[in-house]
Amino acid sequence: MMKHSIKRQMITVFIGLLASMVLVLLIINVSFLEPYYISNKETQFIDMYEKLSQCMEKGTMEDKEVSVKMIHLAEKNNISFLIVNDTTGKGYTNVYDSDMLVNQLRGYSLNQAQKGSKILESTKEYQISQSFDPWNQTDYIEMWGSFDDGSRFLLRSPLESIKESAAVSNRFLIYIGSLLILISVVLVWYFSKRLTDPILELAVLSEKMADLDFDAKYTSGGSNEIGELGANFNRMSERLESTISELKKANNRLLEDIEQKDKLEKMRNEFLGNVSHELKTPIALIQGYAEGLREGVNEDAESREFYCDVIMDEAAKMNQMVKNLLTLNQLEFGDEDIVFERFDLTELVRGVIQSMEILAQQAEAKVIFRQQEPVYVWADEFKAEQVVRNYMSNAFHHVGGEKVVEVKMLSDGEKARVSVFNTGAPIPEEDVAHIWDKFYKVDKAHTREYGGNGIGLSIVKAIMESLHQKYGLNNYDNGVEFWFELDVK
Repeated sequence: MMKHSIKRQMITVFIGLLASMVLVLLIINVSFLEPYYISNKETQFIDMYEKLSQCMEKGTMEDKEVSVKMIHLAEKNNISFLIVNDTTGKGYTNVYDSDMLVNQLRGYSLNQAQKGSKILESTKEYQISQSFDPWNQTDYIEMWGSFDDGSRFLLRSPLESIKESAAVSNRFLIYIGSLLILISVVLVWYFSKRLTDPILELAVLSEKMADLDFDAKYTSGGSNEIGELGANFNRMSERLESTISELKKANNRLLEDIEQKDKLEKMRNEFLGNVSHELKTPIALIQGYAEGLREGVNEDAESREFYCDVIMDEAAKMNQMVKNLLTLNQLEFGDEDIVFERFDLTELVRGVIQSMEILAQQAEAKVIFRQQEPVYVWADEFKAEQVVRNYMSNAFHHVGGEKVVEVKMLSDGEKARVSVFNTGAPIPEEDVAHIWDKFYKVDKAHTREYGGNGIGLSIVKAIMESLHQKYGLNNYDNGVEFWFELDVK
C-alpha cells in the first residue's frame, strides 16, 4: 500500500472519526452523567416533597393506602424519607432503622450540617445539599426542611448507585466502541478496496499507455463514474494506438521522401548495370545449350536431358533473380507502402523457423531458438519476416563446422535485437564492407552452386533502411552472426 494511498487515507479518516466520536461520548459520559443525575434527582426530590406536603396538609398519611403509595414512590426513586411532627409526636418513614435519619434531621434542625456539604438549592421551605457520610463512606443527596403544618422532613438518596451506573456505562461504551471500531476497520477496508482497486487498475493502465503498450484494457467494468472513466480509457487506448501507427507511417514516408530524391538516379544506374552483368552468364548458358540442342551436338537421350536440365536450372535462377530484383526495386524506389503495426516478434521468428525446416534438414543443421516470452515491436510485419527469412536462408547455405544455427532475441525496453548465428568460416575482413551491396558474392562458386545471386542481403539492407533501423554482422572464430533491431515502443 502506498504511503499516501486513497485506501489508507479513507481508513485513517473513518476510523479516526469513529474513535473521536467514541472518545467524545466517553468524556461526556464521565463529565456530565453524574451532574445530570444529580439535577434529575433534585427534580425527583422536589416532586416527592410536594406529594408528601399535600399528604401531610390533608392528613392522609394515616391512610394505609396513601402511605403505601408514598413508600412505593420513594423506593422507585431510591429515596429514603423521614417526617416528624413535633406537635403530635408522630413520624413517618420508609426505612426500618430510622435512627440515623432522625439524628441527621436533628442535626440539620440545629444547623449542624455535615462538613464539606455542598448546597445545591435552598428556599425558605427546604434545602437540598450534597454531602459525605463518614459512617457509610458514601455520598448522599439530601433534602430537609418543614411542611406547612410544621412537620420536619428529611429526604435522602445515595450517589453510589449513579457512580456505579456511570462506571458500567463507561465500560459498556468502551467495549461497544472497540467493537464498532473493529467492525468499521473491516467494512471501510472492504469498501475502500472496492473503490480503489479500479483506480489502481486505471493507474496501471495509464502507465502502460505512457509506455505505448495499448494491449492492456480496463476490465473491472461498473456503471458508476469509475466504470465510465475505464471505458473512456479503453476508447482512448484504441485511438492512440491507431494515431501512433498513422504518425509512424507518416513520419516514415517523410523520411523516405527526403532520402529518395538524392538516391533515385544513382540507384537506377546501379540497378541497370548490375542486372546487365548478372544476366550475362545465365543468358549465355541458355543460349549455348539451346544451340547445341538445335544442332544436335549429342543425339543420345541422356545428353539431351542434361542440356534441358541446365536450361531449366538457369531459367529458374533467372526467374528467382528477377523476383528478388523486383522486390529490391520496390524497396529502394519506395513503390511499396510500409504498414506499421504492433506484433509479437517471438511468434514471427518461430513461424519462420518452422517453415524453413526442410532447408535445415537439407543442410543437416541444428537450429536453436530458446526465446519463450513474447516481445512486441512496431514495424511492417511482412518485411520483418523477409529479413528473418533471408538471414535464416543465408545461415543454412553457409553453415559449417558443428552445423549449428542459433537465433537469439534481446530487448532493453526500447529496442529488440534479433541475431542469427551460424557456425562455419568467418567472412573475410575485405569482404565485410561490401557484403550488403547488390550482387556481391564472397564465394562466387558456392553462391552459384545453391542458386544465390547476391541480392538477399541487399534486400535486408533496403528493408532495414526503409524502417530506419540498425542492422549488421559480427565475425567470430567459429562462425558469423547477422543481426537487426526494431522499435519496442
